Amino acid sequence: MNRLSIVIPCFNEETTLRDCVERVLDIQDDELSIELIIVDDASEDDSFSIAKAIEKEHTEVVVLHHEINLGKGAALRTGFKMATGDFVAVQDADLEYDPVDLKKLIQPLIDDEADVILGSRFLSTGIHRVLYFWHYMGNRFLTLLSNMFTDLNLTDMETCYKVFKREVIQGIDIEENRFGFEPEIVAKIAHKRLRIFEAGISYRGRTYEEGKKIGIKDGIRALYCIIRYNASHAPLFLQFLVYVFIGGTAAIANLGVFLSLHSAGISPVFSIPSAFIIAAILNYFLCISILFKHKVKWNFSTEIFLFLILVSSLCVFDYIITTSLLSVSVKPLNAKLTATGLGLLLNFVGRRFLIFPEPESGSWKPQIGKKD
Repeated sequence: MNRLSIVIPCFNEETTLRDCVERVLDIQDDELSIELIIVDDASEDDSFSIAKAIEKEHTEVVVLHHEINLGKGAALRTGFKMATGDFVAVQDADLEYDPVDLKKLIQPLIDDEADVILGSRFLSTGIHRVLYFWHYMGNRFLTLLSNMFTDLNLTDMETCYKVFKREVIQGIDIEENRFGFEPEIVAKIAHKRLRIFEAGISYRGRTYEEGKKIGIKDGIRALYCIIRYNASHAPLFLQFLVYVFIGGTAAIANLGVFLSLHSAGISPVFSIPSAFIIAAILNYFLCISILFKHKVKWNFSTEIFLFLILVSSLCVFDYIITTSLLSVSVKPLNAKLTATGLGLLLNFVGRRFLIFPEPESGSWKPQIGKKD
């Protein structure tokens, strides 16, 4: 008999939790048993007490609890660690998704045709509640952006219904605490080159009045997560586009500091390198936060040493170009923009191939046992 562990992250779902659990347990049959793990994420209503009551009624149910609210991703991380089934699925407690669809989703896993299967709200011809147009467009945009970076052709990256072989999901380190889990997990399964399938599912979305929680800040976080967890694996042209943003942000800081010091009468001998150094620090922080993997090939000391060499070289380059243009009466703004633009490509090449080189295999593995 196949065993499916279903993790339900729960926060303030007292009105739907019991009904959700009953529907999930109803999908059991002679060929499928259910392990149901409810993770109460510090609910402020009666969700936890309801969950504990359900646990006493059903031996299949295990209830875990967070003392403070951490978010959906954190609740799933807790639940996944406790799963013992052959397969592991996510089920929201709000009844937007029909557990009956899970039986269809796990079949490719049972047949060993897939390692992960996602339920798509946009492939199905089944029943769908008609709601928010801009949410729909946001989901489509995020899926498109995710596909560009992962090289997958998913139709619904943000779907709740994701079903995994247990060894797959328990082998992934989940970092996101909130709804950023969705783009993060898609990125990480894509990088593992797993067999990923999609299948259409029904969807009964709910309104904010009915308890929908995801908001615009989660959409912004999803954008960050798509880039953060994919950029270091992306093709060079996509990496360069991300670096244009990083370099552009640092360039604005460079320009702002330089113009401020210059307008205050500070000599270019001081104002130019000062502005450049401040921008370089910002650039490094953004590189390791968004684009490149930190300490992939070098330990921290070597990485910083190489970074300082590159920055020093580009600082000299920046100084020579800027002062040369100033000496022929080019306006300070134009002089600095020219030097910054010329340095942008050199910055990317130096960082990508010298400071943050990707391993030969193309897949990142953290260094173990090396000291900074």
